[in-house]
Amino acid sequence: MPTLPPIIIWIRQCFRLQDNPMLTEANRLGHPVIPIFILKNPTDSWSPGGATRWWLHQSLKQLQSTYQQLGAPLVLQKGDPVTIVSNLAEQHQAAGVFYDKCFEPDALQEEAQLAALLGKKRIPITAFRTNYLFGPNDVLNNAGDPYQVFTPYWKKSLQLPPPAQPVVAPKQIQSVSTPIESLMLEDLNLDPQMSWSETFFEYWQPGEYGAQDTLTHFLENGLNGYLSERDKPAVEGVSTLSPYLHFGEISPRQVWYVVKAWLKKDSSRQKPADGFLRQLIWREFATQMLVHRPDTVNTPLKEEFNAFPWEPEQSYSPTLKAWQQGRTGYPIVDAGMRQLWATGWMHNRVRMIVASFLVKDLFIPWQEGAKWFWDTLLDADLANNTFGWQWTAGCGADAAPYFRVFNPILQGEKFDPNGDYVKRWVPELAYLNKKWIHKPWEAPPVIREEAEVKAGKTYPNRIVDHHEARTRALASYQEIRAQKA
Repeated sequence: MPTLPPIIIWIRQCFRLQDNPMLTEANRLGHPVIPIFILKNPTDSWSPGGATRWWLHQSLKQLQSTYQQLGAPLVLQKGDPVTIVSNLAEQHQAAGVFYDKCFEPDALQEEAQLAALLGKKRIPITAFRTNYLFGPNDVLNNAGDPYQVFTPYWKKSLQLPPPAQPVVAPKQIQSVSTPIESLMLEDLNLDPQMSWSETFFEYWQPGEYGAQDTLTHFLENGLNGYLSERDKPAVEGVSTLSPYLHFGEISPRQVWYVVKAWLKKDSSRQKPADGFLRQLIWREFATQMLVHRPDTVNTPLKEEFNAFPWEPEQSYSPTLKAWQQGRTGYPIVDAGMRQLWATGWMHNRVRMIVASFLVKDLFIPWQEGAKWFWDTLLDADLANNTFGWQWTAGCGADAAPYFRVFNPILQGEKFDPNGDYVKRWVPELAYLNKKWIHKPWEAPPVIREEAEVKAGKTYPNRIVDHHEARTRALASYQEIRAQKA
């Protein structure tokens, strides 16, 4: 029986075997496969940041092993994906090209270019939406436009048919008989040659197995108390699935149906299940916004914010650095920024606090924060990163009201009442009691002395007065609103 021509599986962000419809379909058709990952040449500031490059290296390492065990070695290349995939398809007279759909602006452009090129060569190309529950045009308002507010989007999404059930990984896949030229993983130069990422191994297990372990741990230990615990950064109240979802090491529909099965066992779990699934849908909402407004990666959705009186770059450089290093003098802010540097991740409540502080206390453009998060977050996702920063700044879709300025003292006292989170990441304040932990500058001298806290020496002085900054921010927001009117 003659061997069928191969199907090329272009892997972009689907680093798993379970619920991989590309593999399942190729296996059903009986074709051998050529799985390939291509590291694109850096093109702009939104090329993978340092933290995500570390994760990508570890994930590819595991993916190579699993594909090898299935019988089809994973090919690694570096360069222009359109050229590489097109040439590979032509060289092997491929029956088709399968790829996982991505929604970043440059990814959509790549897809269009590849489809046009393969169309001229009469090679079929098929996209698989592997990492999202919905497409960008599946959840629209009655006028056929994308929603600007999340709650109606969420409600409309619940009216759609449920997501398709996850597919089971094939036990074996066919490979082509001719060896395919491939780089070594080390040739991609993904793993940062610096001590920064060494601590990541203490907190993370990249790859499909790590994703499954993380989901199981959350189901058994966190989901039932999700609504009451998710805003407390000192406890394990959230799933920490975000990097696994970003890299497609677990699919949203896998998560969806595992949570639904968990709910089915006990109907009293409805509220925590819904609360968690809302966050899964929020990710879809952010992606839809990026597709329909790709310009928001760099510019505000609300145009009046182009006139916001940010500090000039030459004057905010020192305060930006203090924020990045977790040396602002505000303990909850500093704890978050130090957690980010040490682990490549930050609790979502604290993300909002540190973002508000950068934008509304320091008057530093939100784009600077977005760039720092992009380079240091393991779960850095263009849609979520853009949406989150515009939300905090008040210039995006469903944004926080312009007058909402997070008070880092009150936020710390409310969500880290005993100071456990601060004490973990800002150990120089470990001996302060909870009354003063979020405002050490107000502690009486004798208390500071007993706690071995020396203002400006063992712990930095505040780089800004929050109350003064809040007054300034509100006045500036009122000014640009008046200009619009």
